[in-house]
Amino acid sequence: MTHPVSSTDTVKPHGHPVRFTLSCMLLTTILIVTTHVTVLAQNAGAKLTGHASIYFAGDVMQHKEQLQAARRADGTYCYDDCFSLVETEIKAADIAVCNFETTLGGKPYSGYPNFCSPDELAQAVKDAGFDIFLTANNHCLDRGNRGLKRTLDVLDSLGIAHLGTYRNQAERDSVYPFITEHDGIRIALLNYTYDTNGITVAPPCIVNYIDTAIIRADIARARRLKADCIIACMHWGTEYMTRPDNSQKKLEDWLYAHGVDHIIGGHPHVVQPVRTLPDYRGRASEHLTVWSLGNYISNMSAPGTDHGLAVTLHLLRIGNITRMNGYDLHPNRTLRPQQNRNGSYSVVPE
Repeated sequence: MTHPVSSTDTVKPHGHPVRFTLSCMLLTTILIVTTHVTVLAQNAGAKLTGHASIYFAGDVMQHKEQLQAARRADGTYCYDDCFSLVETEIKAADIAVCNFETTLGGKPYSGYPNFCSPDELAQAVKDAGFDIFLTANNHCLDRGNRGLKRTLDVLDSLGIAHLGTYRNQAERDSVYPFITEHDGIRIALLNYTYDTNGITVAPPCIVNYIDTAIIRADIARARRLKADCIIACMHWGTEYMTRPDNSQKKLEDWLYAHGVDHIIGGHPHVVQPVRTLPDYRGRASEHLTVWSLGNYISNMSAPGTDHGLAVTLHLLRIGNITRMNGYDLHPNRTLRPQQNRNGSYSVVPE
């Protein structure tokens, strides 16, 4: 189902996944049809040089009940059924990103309030098709510096790319902003969190906190690294609120004013609206703000926390200009063992 979206639309998804496409017409129009999107090229000399699709999922969490459901008689943990019903959706995108809101701090494992999960969870998330884990969130220090470092060690050993937390400044300097490239489009991902539940990171470890002076420098460096598109993944907002708060709105304005192209938000554990905004500087056709994706998988019980949203952002490069050219919304929810024939927690599309 395809719907045009104006720059003033605010969309809160319900029901089946919805596809939004945008079209541009300037001096001479060339109709370009792909399997994903219909585009009107800007001029007769323009050449379609690249397309990339990025799938963003919400909070991957691991509560005590999820640990119990995943534990096998031999003491190992199995998460094979958790993502089987959304695996095709995830792998349809060129790049898939999730907020990994737990630690891999080693035994003993625990749920809320100090999350620590088996390494098998990270492997299952990777096997489902996720390429990149966001680690800057309010639970990244639940096992202190040791847990932060071990999480990075495990992700590295599994070949999982990550951003948001670092062992030291030298490491951050060498890999951040995070640059990924597909079909000639260079995408810079940024990741920041509002807090770490009052736990202070101890040097030399680094957590990317929301600090506009640091973010401004990171944006500038991303441009120097020749990023075609900058996407800020923000752990922000107020838990359980279905609308963005004033701090989110102010930071959205600031991020776009300083060069970010799109914003993907998380932390409230419920879905907040999606909207597009015009870009008056000609850098991008429109900005996409996803205020909050909500939970991807969890055992939370507050209203709305068993539902989430994934978003596939489509980028198109024509010549030296990269623009958003549509996005897909994928509503989902978590089935619990008592609702699920296989007795496990599963993410299911709605």
